[in-house]
Amino acid sequence: MSIDEWLSQRIEKTKQAGLYRELRTMSTAPQPNMIVNGTQQIVFSSNNYLGLANDPMLIEKALNTLKEFGIGSSGSRLTTGNTEWHEKLEQRLARFKGMEAALLFSSGYLANVGVLSSLPERGDVLLSDQLNHASIIDGCRLSKAETVIYKHSDMSNLEEKLNETQSYTRRFIVTDGVFSMDGTIAPLDEIMKLSKRYDAYVIVDDAHATGVLGEGGRGTSDRFGVSPDVVIGTLSKAVGVEGGFVTGSRILIDFLINHSRTFIFQTSLPPVSCAAAYVALDIVENGQELRERLHRQIKLIKSSLEAMGFTVYGQDTPIIPVIIGDAAKSVRFSKRLQDYGIYAPAIRPPTVPEGESRIRLTVTAVHNDSQIEDLLTSFKEIGRELKII
Repeated sequence: MSIDEWLSQRIEKTKQAGLYRELRTMSTAPQPNMIVNGTQQIVFSSNNYLGLANDPMLIEKALNTLKEFGIGSSGSRLTTGNTEWHEKLEQRLARFKGMEAALLFSSGYLANVGVLSSLPERGDVLLSDQLNHASIIDGCRLSKAETVIYKHSDMSNLEEKLNETQSYTRRFIVTDGVFSMDGTIAPLDEIMKLSKRYDAYVIVDDAHATGVLGEGGRGTSDRFGVSPDVVIGTLSKAVGVEGGFVTGSRILIDFLINHSRTFIFQTSLPPVSCAAAYVALDIVENGQELRERLHRQIKLIKSSLEAMGFTVYGQDTPIIPVIIGDAAKSVRFSKRLQDYGIYAPAIRPPTVPEGESRIRLTVTAVHNDSQIEDLLTSFKEIGRELKII
């Protein structure tokens, strides 16, 4: 049997299970109305929470920096890929997050993997939330430490696991700030109390909270008034650009520069991305009106869908999962949404548990009232059509 025949059999099994995925083509800039696979759609699946990915100020800064610094960075940070824009952005990120220092990575995924694969040692243990992002899971797998899973945001279960792991040299609690598929917020205040009681370190991936939660959009830590040991983030969601970062103490950043393989061996971000992100952080910090509008839209959509009879997960975040249950029915729901001019893909196993397939809606500050009304109308009609409500 050839490799193609073998892979074709595996893909066929994926199709039969209703889990086959295909790429869609976006033919316009990131905004609420986009051309998706050649048709006009209102997009409710973007992580561009504050609408900055197409902001004129960011574009202008990017164009000017592009002329000065070129397109690519030409190497890793430790060879030729370190520019003044990388260093300026790191200083800006450290101030923004209220930390001593920051370090840029080429993506949030690489930041998580880089921290978790290098920081804990053999003989340590990572206590990881059940619903942590794939990048955290992969980082734990690459770590020399053991990994213990605790129930999602269950502090009694986390304390039980902390008790059971006292024989390990060091304990690291690792959690998302906002969980990407459920839209829930980690109880960081309680996690920090447990970490002090049991002498554990706390690592938080604040990808979906940065720009959205806390004063000035500083994230989950600011929302709860706590200071974890390591705060990881991304520039590709509310900040509207690309790349990831780690913030913490100066010695932590020095350690990662010398030991994190995903930093050492990865080509650095283009300077143009760093310059655009620098401008974006000013908008984020002063964007209280944007955040207030975003949170009004979140509450409106959630309350309206719940009133219709849908099962809706999540807290006060732009991630609004609408549970359909069956994977095939979720795909049908998503396709019918496209018929109504709404783009919101179905999320199925293994991304979410069996029986919890869903339409994962995300709302942005730049969706207007008419677009949200179209979304709610389509959900009501399709929900009735498919006998979900």
